[in-house]
Amino acid sequence: MKNNIVDVLSLQNKTQENKLQKVKPTDYRKIERPGIVPRFLFECAIKLQIKPLTSASAAIIFHRFYREMESTDYDEYVIAASSLYLAGKIKDDPVKIRDVINVANITLNRGSLPLELGDEYWSMRDAIVQAELLIARTLKFDLNMEHPHKYLLYYMKTLQDWLGADVWSSVPIAKTAASFLQDFHHSSKILNHKATHIAVCCLSLALQTYGVQVPLTDESDDQSQWYTPFVSDITKDKHWEIIEDIIEVYKQESDINNM
Repeated sequence: MKNNIVDVLSLQNKTQENKLQKVKPTDYRKIERPGIVPRFLFECAIKLQIKPLTSASAAIIFHRFYREMESTDYDEYVIAASSLYLAGKIKDDPVKIRDVINVANITLNRGSLPLELGDEYWSMRDAIVQAELLIARTLKFDLNMEHPHKYLLYYMKTLQDWLGADVWSSVPIAKTAASFLQDFHHSSKILNHKATHIAVCCLSLALQTYGVQVPLTDESDDQSQWYTPFVSDITKDKHWEIIEDIIEVYKQESDINNM
């Protein structure tokens, strides 16, 4: 497991480098790998300039929908685009449906121009609107979700006091933990865990990655973990299970980039 923790920083750095470099754009329709559609969703989210919490909400909506449906029943890319549109409404971060249509179309069909107000545009608009209603019905109109983000922020503020300003500023713990959390939304496994547990594990993985030890804690003692005062119901096995699920996201991303 320690080797995996060391490797995750390398995998994360490669992912960030690929985003910054002019690498060959992903041809989504030609790739069938775990994580490919969430990657499309987040690429569209960046182009639409929506807030991180909104894109995270869209991913949760997408994953929840496909917990109820087979991936072959509906076009995953239409569901992803509709999830973004729906999340914008839920999080008071609205995007115009025309922008969603054009961003989704251009991302799927590289080099294409924005759609004119013709048959293709209206067909895609109708598909996204119908998918929005389908998603809401499938989820029984329960679109509430508890995000780990608020817990992560609280834990980070407390941990900053425990570690001290010098240690906290010497390594990018907060930035790395936030990246782990956002990237974990690429995986449907995020639905398997409590929001508080996810927040703790993203922060724990960041600490492990940079080799930072919280004072007066003992990793070998279940009762002496730094996160015990925050989350007392997480076992060591569950803790490592979530961390492994987070690391898996970067392995999938690396596999896609190497294709």
